Amino acid sequence: MEVGNLEEALEFYGRIFDVTLRGRAGRMAFVDIGDQFLALAEGREQAPDDHRHFGLVVDDKEAALEAAREAGADVSRNRIRDPWGNNVEVVAYADVQFTKAQEILRGMGLEGLEKTEQAREELRAKGLG
Repeated sequence: MEVGNLEEALEFYGRIFDVTLRGRAGRMAFVDIGDQFLALAEGREQAPDDHRHFGLVVDDKEAALEAAREAGADVSRNRIRDPWGNNVEVVAYADVQFTKAQEILRGMGLEGLEKTEQAREELRAKGLG
């Protein structure tokens, strides 16, 4: 994801998510967000994105959106627009079809997370639930 300033981006996303710096290479930084991975590249020059976005799955969607507001992000429904015009859709783990292995949930301290009925129905419709 392209950002205008790498240090500012690390600070910004660190205020919203539990970010761990994995490494750096030139004008890039690689971070872990839970069990997800994000590459930040300095040098964004294009206008803000209106429709393009990517999603991050979180255990507490409302807490992430509130942290984004406190960090000064533009928040609309479940989308965060960062200072460089990138859109991040925040999705609750309970609402998505994929499931983390129990040892991963346990290691992340998230053993009690449950899926919504809609997510379970989507899994059943695919023969996975």
